Amino acid sequence: MIKKGIILSGGKGTRMSPLTKAVNKQLLPIYDKPLIYYPLSILMLAKIRDILIVVNKGQLDQYKKLLPDGKNLGIKISYVEQDKPRGLPDAFILGEKFIGKSGVSLILGDNFFYGQYLSEKLNNSIKLNKGAKVFLHRVKKPEKYGVARFKKNKITLIKEKPKKFFSDFAITGLYFFDNNVVKLSKKLKPSKRGELEITDLLNLYKKNNKLSADFIGRGGAWLDTGSISDYYKTSDFVSAIENRQGFKIACVEEIALLNKWITRKHINNSIKFYGNCEYSDYLRKLIK
Repeated sequence: MIKKGIILSGGKGTRMSPLTKAVNKQLLPIYDKPLIYYPLSILMLAKIRDILIVVNKGQLDQYKKLLPDGKNLGIKISYVEQDKPRGLPDAFILGEKFIGKSGVSLILGDNFFYGQYLSEKLNNSIKLNKGAKVFLHRVKKPEKYGVARFKKNKITLIKEKPKKFFSDFAITGLYFFDNNVVKLSKKLKPSKRGELEITDLLNLYKKNNKLSADFIGRGGAWLDTGSISDYYKTSDFVSAIENRQGFKIACVEEIALLNKWITRKHINNSIKFYGNCEYSDYLRKLIK
């Protein structure tokens, strides 16, 4: 059973400069809430309550103003600073003590997930005891992503930004690993760009036939907010859904309340924290 979750919110955010020169990308708004709320909500939907957020050195105070320790959400949030980007597997090395003897889920801080059956898929994924699992999603331009070929939900081939087409299923920024992930991450060698590569880590699991896949599904959405264009497309998507259907995506207080991790008192405290805004109005409706 996976009980630990890591949100990787480091990186320089150069593709969104100059917006990210003073503020971390994950603290910028996607429609009506900070981007960090969206990956956080995914871990909370998976019933993961112990969460480590990896942040850039010098940006810790910015995060703690928004998400101090998680008590208001019935969860535990801790932080670790990363002095420079060293690749996705570095999150497991930095988080070795945090992970302990548990399995762990990793989600990228700039990834957005949405889907009707996503909660069910997430709750199945945290039952993982051995091996690793990735989430795949069909894309139009597989040459832009790490791509996987599979057979009966087992990954048979992985390639990063393939020049020749062999699959249109991209590996998204949501992963589930057993406890061996720390040991295996430490064995990795930096690639030509000087970073540890998640593809190399996944291939170690694949080599032992321990890498499986699940799918966001046709009715779901996976968006990478790494560029200005994709960032605003994601914001437009959230705006359209929320204004059409009347509920909020990634309202972390609502998820905590539905999970019975918090009470009406916590919601009232959150309303005081946010102040007079539309988000607070939505929270008031939850406890009427």
